[in-house]
Amino acid sequence: MGFTIGGILEMRTGSRRRGRTSGRASECTTVAEFTGLWGWDVVPGARAAGPQCSCGSADCATPGAHPLDPSAVVPAGSTLDEVTASWGRFPGAAVLLPVGRAFDIIDVPEAAGRRALVRLERMGLPLGPVIATPEGRAHFFVAPGAAAELPSLLYRTGWDDATLDLHALGPGAYITAPPSDRAGLGPTTWLRAPSLDTATQPPQARLLLGTLAYVAHRSPCA
Repeated sequence: MGFTIGGILEMRTGSRRRGRTSGRASECTTVAEFTGLWGWDVVPGARAAGPQCSCGSADCATPGAHPLDPSAVVPAGSTLDEVTASWGRFPGAAVLLPVGRAFDIIDVPEAAGRRALVRLERMGLPLGPVIATPEGRAHFFVAPGAAAELPSLLYRTGWDDATLDLHALGPGAYITAPPSDRAGLGPTTWLRAPSLDTATQPPQARLLLGTLAYVAHRSPCA
């Protein structure tokens, strides 16, 4: 069984109406949204239960915040049947998104991110999805390449000498997608949910960086 955008949305609505969708089916539907609607690769991630990690390693350095198997990628464009077959090997896994493929991430404190969102929306600048993490961070989706370009972008915008709680995540990093739990601290949430136009074409980091740097710089004393 393949799916269309309408089919995914209809299935989610029908599942809520029946009120008896299994946890696994719900997980697969969420993953299929990310692969089919938003065009993102997905990787099954570990979950934390207290100090223990579901990966089974007693000395896990990042319990509940790493891939179970980085090679077990569910690629963008996967159908619901393909997702169900892949995800069935990792029941209950957290949904992780590999960074550096369809997007990079600009990471700032959540309070600063919320203030920056208001400013950016008022300015009419293009925006992609934004995630809030239970650690109190905001992840702004930007076009791939931002992590490598960040030092030069900060230099060009005059923020290279400032003390900033602002970082870029690029290839090799993974973020936890809503509504999965991260590190046993609670679920991640959308500050700005994905849409069909922004998920596949996130904005260039240079369009957002000045505002994000300004708000992040002021956040310790704001």
